[in-house]
Amino acid sequence: MTDKSGDPATLDTALAKTVIDPHAYAEWDGLLDTFDWLRENQPVAKVVPEDEGLFDPFWLITRYDDVMRISKDNATFLNNPRPVVFSFRQAIEFSRAATGSNMLVDSLVVFDAPIHPKYRKLTQDWFMPRNLKTIEDEIRSIAHRTVDGLVEAIAADPGGVVDFGKLVSGPYPLHVVMQILGVPEADEPRMQMLTQQLFGGQDKDLSGTGMENMTPEQVVQLVAGAVKTFEGYFAELAAERRANPTDDVASVIANATVDGKPLPDRDMAGYYIIVATAGHDTTSASTAGAMMALANDPEQFARVKEDRSLLPGIVEEAIRWTSPVQHFMRTAAEDVEIDGQQIKAGDWMMINYVAANHDPAQFDDPRRFDAARSPNRHLAFGAGAHQCLGLHLARLEMRILFEVLLDRVESVEPAGKAKRATSTFVGGLKTLPLRISAK
Repeated sequence: MTDKSGDPATLDTALAKTVIDPHAYAEWDGLLDTFDWLRENQPVAKVVPEDEGLFDPFWLITRYDDVMRISKDNATFLNNPRPVVFSFRQAIEFSRAATGSNMLVDSLVVFDAPIHPKYRKLTQDWFMPRNLKTIEDEIRSIAHRTVDGLVEAIAADPGGVVDFGKLVSGPYPLHVVMQILGVPEADEPRMQMLTQQLFGGQDKDLSGTGMENMTPEQVVQLVAGAVKTFEGYFAELAAERRANPTDDVASVIANATVDGKPLPDRDMAGYYIIVATAGHDTTSASTAGAMMALANDPEQFARVKEDRSLLPGIVEEAIRWTSPVQHFMRTAAEDVEIDGQQIKAGDWMMINYVAANHDPAQFDDPRRFDAARSPNRHLAFGAGAHQCLGLHLARLEMRILFEVLLDRVESVEPAGKAKRATSTFVGGLKTLPLRISAK
């Protein structure tokens, strides 16, 4: 396919719309069909808007090897100066006017060297496996309380039908991350609501704000309001942790210095926000994906229930299979060639993790959930200097939860259609109705 100008590098208008349409990401199989075609026919394709003022053109990258190359080469492919998440021009202009930055939140994912490695180093040791062992008992306690609630809900329903997302995969990682940040449990619903406005704003069910009836400008203003509320909340938390430091990650951030100086207020707020939001929303999506896969495959469920050594494979495959962070954007620092296409310095690019993690050149039968898949070098956590800071925590949370779940659950099967969020950035299941029998 080519666009009306006949340029073979430019994506067909209908396909271009699909790539940036949040509703397309809710129709998973159709989206994967689109990426299959693109990887085969236009692995590096230019996405150009019909209306020049809508968004800046960008290159869509869909093959695993290309996405891996770009992810690892942080000198050639920058997170700045363009936005690191696909954004319409109106949103970028609003952000610049409100904050002086292309993004409403300046966090770890926005910065390049030399700032990024200095900021990342502040909490990197905290998120390493050796330190996480010190909070493993706390995480297990949260898992037990979560599963207790699930069992109570099953007992209350004559058919044993529950929404796993609402009862387990949503609240569990939220509890864990808020405990790490020292956020009181009473404030967790507020944190969940703000996260959904920030990441799930394109989905009317998640945002709960009637966004489908809003203009683009109103949507951006709502998201900006969520960011402002986050910033105010974490400014108070930081002040409290400076006065009374503890051993939580909130205290590490509040008392951190870079080049002998405290973090600027905006950067500190961004640090808190990325830990608080990305730290639970993505793990929630992977956890729901794992449970859906087990519900659809009774034999695999029985095997892992009998042999817990299979759990790491279940966890890793769920993370690949769901790819909660669906894309990031990069900016070329210099002229470069990718798959025969000439990318110019300053060009904007989308590295699409959903497409890369379903590339059959890297993953045999990629749409199949295979807990024994090996190797499983997926890109759901990114790669290189910007690889997800919380990847060890995510794996630990999921493993512990499923250890507890498998001790309490006898069987699980689908009880209706699972629904995905309408979102181009962070996505996953928003509902997962299951029929569960518990001990």
